[in-house]
Amino acid sequence: MTAHPRNDIAVSLRQVVVRGERFTLGPLNVEMPRGLVTAIVGPNGSGKSTLFRLLMQLEPYREGEAELLGEPVRPETDESVKLRIGYLAELPHAYEDSLTAEEKARFAAKWYPGWDWDRYRKLLRSFDADGTAKLRKLSKGMRRKVELAIAMAHNPELLLLDEPSSGLDPFAWKTMLSELGRYMEQGDRTLVIASHITEEVRRLADCILFLHRGKSLGFYEKDALFDGWRSIVLASQEPDAQAKLARAPGLQGLTESAPGIYRLETDLPEEAEAYGRSAGCQVMTVRRMELEEILDCLIRKEEARR
Repeated sequence: MTAHPRNDIAVSLRQVVVRGERFTLGPLNVEMPRGLVTAIVGPNGSGKSTLFRLLMQLEPYREGEAELLGEPVRPETDESVKLRIGYLAELPHAYEDSLTAEEKARFAAKWYPGWDWDRYRKLLRSFDADGTAKLRKLSKGMRRKVELAIAMAHNPELLLLDEPSSGLDPFAWKTMLSELGRYMEQGDRTLVIASHITEEVRRLADCILFLHRGKSLGFYEKDALFDGWRSIVLASQEPDAQAKLARAPGLQGLTESAPGIYRLETDLPEEAEAYGRSAGCQVMTVRRMELEEILDCLIRKEEARR
């Protein structure tokens, strides 16, 4: 039985699988909330771009159910939902190389009822982007600015950005963050962004979806993730110390970095620290884990499970 669409969910994936010759994405079970920013994080080849293409009906799936803004994502369904979406692909489209930014914008304006020329030109000025040159003559960063402006010009309900900061200089990157912040200030807009830049995720994201080898490693609320995950360094000369620490609460990873020195990664830090002390270990340091460390930990667990 098909579930009824929910107004608080922008993207819903239920047992969705995309099968290619060399790569399989899924099965994915994810609900991305409306009005928030979800960051998709994972190594190259983890399936981030495949997921975006799936959502834009550019990559067919044969298993499961997918919905965007309450509408089913299927080749045979009405594509009017795309009018409510802004999409920036990771790589530019070669068939657009001969167009100028202005020509691409005029083409886009015909498709989007909400197209706003004033907003488009304001975004170009904000990004300090050239709208007159052929797209093929623009640098990677300049073309990115132009295509961001086009993706945002119709003020979409849902904005899908695949590595949007690729090629941007630090000033343009800060401008992009500011423009995306203003976009989200409306309160009823949703942003899904694939990014490998830790600071970008920290500044923008409300939720994080981790992907690896086409599989979900978990969907987390960002603040709870960073508040909850800790790396604890403990010392013990007891021969069974590692075996004891392997039973620590919330254990996510455990390594012996030097003889008698153990690094324990946990999402239940207070309980794990108390457990370590009760096991006769000396707690040397406790610190928050960075995004890359959390991803590495999740990948190690997944690889061990495989």
